[in-house]
Amino acid sequence: MKVFVIGIGLIGGSMVLDIKTLHPEAKIYGIDNNESHLAEALTLGVVDGAATFEDLVDADFVIVSVPVDVALIVLPKVLDVVGDNTIVFEVGSTKTPICEAVAHHPKRRNFIATHPIAGTEFSGPSAAIKGLFQGKTNIICEVEKTTFKLQEKALELFTAMGMRIRYMDPKSHDKHIAYVSHLSHISAFMLGKTVINKEKDEQDIFDMAGSGFESTVRLAKSSPAMWTPIFKQNRKQVVKTLDEYISNLSKFKELLEKEDYDAIYNEMQSVNKIKEILNGINVKK
Repeated sequence: MKVFVIGIGLIGGSMVLDIKTLHPEAKIYGIDNNESHLAEALTLGVVDGAATFEDLVDADFVIVSVPVDVALIVLPKVLDVVGDNTIVFEVGSTKTPICEAVAHHPKRRNFIATHPIAGTEFSGPSAAIKGLFQGKTNIICEVEKTTFKLQEKALELFTAMGMRIRYMDPKSHDKHIAYVSHLSHISAFMLGKTVINKEKDEQDIFDMAGSGFESTVRLAKSSPAMWTPIFKQNRKQVVKTLDEYISNLSKFKELLEKEDYDAIYNEMQSVNKIKEILNGINVKK
């Protein structure tokens, strides 16, 4: 088995670590325009060797795990050179622009659009984690456009990694992910900014930061190089979610200004049910 990972970071690196466990005989090759990332991946044993695009012709799997703006350029080039039995999947957080970029490619049937919803705030080859996808959801878009035998090949691998498969059209994916992922990252970045700006005058503020602050702002450590293109590609949906979020923040501020603590209590209590929703999702998984 020959597996190629283009962009050796958290998601691509974690995928190939799982493949190594599932298929010890597999040979894993890395392609990355960051030479230090490639060298690090080789040193850590995430990949077995370096490769070029020309080598993709006899690949079994090609994982495209680059920033989503780069994926728009890379993915068509990958499809240009792969063989008929190669399955290519791209794992980014936006799906509509990606699917549109290859909609009319002659080898569209070799591509499966995926978004494994898993990860951490870290990036690069050292961030790769074996078992990252166990129990996680993998959103697959436009599965009907992938030839059936290659669908089976990809789904068998995803299932072996422990992923739960959901099917969704690209626009619905981008709408829903704006709420549960993209907005969360913006909130973390802006909370971090607010505190950093205040810290200029009050050094002691970080001495008071507990686990609640740390968990809330954790996503602010995510890579801007990855997230700026995501916000760009999903701009319309993200702006809509921000409008709703800002409206809720403004309402809370008004209640506080009016000293309407009963209303504040009711607002928070109504949101407490999110625990039940999330517990239900975890049980289903």
